[in-house]
Amino acid sequence: MSMADVSVVVLVALFAATLLPRFNLGLAALPAAFLVGLAADRTADEVTAFFPADFFVLIVGITALFAVAQLNGTLDWLLDGMLRLVGGRVLLVALVPFLIGAVLTAIGTLPAAATAVVAPVALGLAARYGISPLVAAVLGITGIISGLLSPLAVYGTSARRLGDTLEIGLPDSAPVVFFLGGLVAGLVVAAGCLLVGLRTGAVPRGRVSPTAPGTTPTTFVAGPAQAGPETGPGTASKAGSETESEAEATGRAVSPAAARVLTLTCLAAVVVLSVGFDANIGYLGLTAAVVQQIVLRLEPGEIVSRIPWNIVLLVGGLLTYVGLMQDLGAFARVSDLLRVEGAPLLSLLVLCYIAGITSFAASSIAVFATTMPLVPAVVAEGASPVGAVLAVALASILVDINPLGITGGLILGAARPDDRPRLFRHLLTYGAVSVVVGPALACVAFGWW
Repeated sequence: MSMADVSVVVLVALFAATLLPRFNLGLAALPAAFLVGLAADRTADEVTAFFPADFFVLIVGITALFAVAQLNGTLDWLLDGMLRLVGGRVLLVALVPFLIGAVLTAIGTLPAAATAVVAPVALGLAARYGISPLVAAVLGITGIISGLLSPLAVYGTSARRLGDTLEIGLPDSAPVVFFLGGLVAGLVVAAGCLLVGLRTGAVPRGRVSPTAPGTTPTTFVAGPAQAGPETGPGTASKAGSETESEAEATGRAVSPAAARVLTLTCLAAVVVLSVGFDANIGYLGLTAAVVQQIVLRLEPGEIVSRIPWNIVLLVGGLLTYVGLMQDLGAFARVSDLLRVEGAPLLSLLVLCYIAGITSFAASSIAVFATTMPLVPAVVAEGASPVGAVLAVALASILVDINPLGITGGLILGAARPDDRPRLFRHLLTYGAVSVVVGPALACVAFGWW
C-alpha cells in the first residue's frame, strides 16, 4: 500500500472517529499530518508548510468583525427590528427565523453561532403562534444555509480561496454567483416548506395572537449561549437599555447609535473593498475590528474570546492534512476512481453524494474542505468550475438539518420538553430524506452554472 493510500485510510478513520464521544477532529488532524508525514519521509517543517495561514487570517478576521457587532449591540438592534416589522401576520412571523439566519451568516457569522441565535427564536415563535416546530426549525436553518455562501461568510470565502488555490479557473464573478446560488437554494426550500405547512395546517393562516397571551416574545441576543425568551413588547427599549449598560461597562465614549453607524459603515466598507477591489477580506475584517475596538473602547479580550478557536483549529488542521495528501498524490488516485469517462455531471453527482453522506454526521465545513481537492478532476472532464464548486458546497450543507449534529442539538435544546421526542423523529426523517434528495438536486440545479 502506497503512502497516498495510507493517507486516504487515515482521513476516513479521522472522520469515522468523530462518532466517538470526546473526539476532536481539529485536535487530531495536525498530529495525524505529522505522523503520516514522518512515515512518508516528510520533515516537520515540510508538513507545517501546508498550514493554511491565509485561512487563519480569514476566519479570525471575519469572526473578530462579527464579535464587535455582537459586543456593541448592533446585531441585537438589527434582529429586534425584524420582529417589529411583521406584527401578527403568521406567515411573516414564520419567515422571521429565515431572515435572521440569512442575515447572520451573510455578514460572517459561523453556522453554529447563527444556529444558537436562530433556534430559540424559531422554536419560541413556533410555540407562541401555533407553528409546527419542524417547519420553524427548517425555515431557520434554511435561512442560515442561504447566507453561507456570501462573500463575507466562511463558506463563500473558503470556496473562492480553495478554487484559486486548486486553480479551478473561477471567474471574478464567482463570489456573487456563489451567494446567489445559495440564496436561490434556500428560498426554494423555504417556499416548499411554507407551502407544505400552509396545506397541512402546520402554519396557521392570517393574523393570530400568540397562543400563550401571558408569555413574552423572544429577545434576540447574538451569541452562542445567550439566546432565550426574555422580553415583552418593549423589546426595543430594553435592548436599548442593555446596550447603554453594556456601553457603560466597557467604558465606551460614543452613543449606541453612533456605535451602530460605525459598525454598519465598517461592514459596508469590508464588503465593497473585498468584492469590488479584491482586497483580502481577512485582513480587512481584522482592521475594521481593531478600529472599532479602539474607537468604542472595547476590551480586546472580549473580542478575542469570541473568536471560534475550535473552528480555526479544525480548518487549519484539516487543510494541513489535505495539503500533505495532495503532495502524496492521494487526491489524484481518488479522482481516478470517481471519474466516469465522458460524463462529467455523473462524476460530479458521485462527488456530491460523498459530500452529502459524510456531512450528515460530520462537520460540513470539514467535509467541504476535504472534498474540494476532488473538484479539479471533474472540471477537467468538462464540468463548469462555478457550478461544480457550488454543487459540492450545497450538497455538504443541505443535509445539516438533522438531529445528529450540533445544529440538531441546538434545535432540540431550544424546543419545549414535550415537543422534543416528536421533533427528534421529524428531524431524523427530514435529514434522511435530504441525504437522498439534496445532493442530486444540488448537482442537477447548479452543476451547469
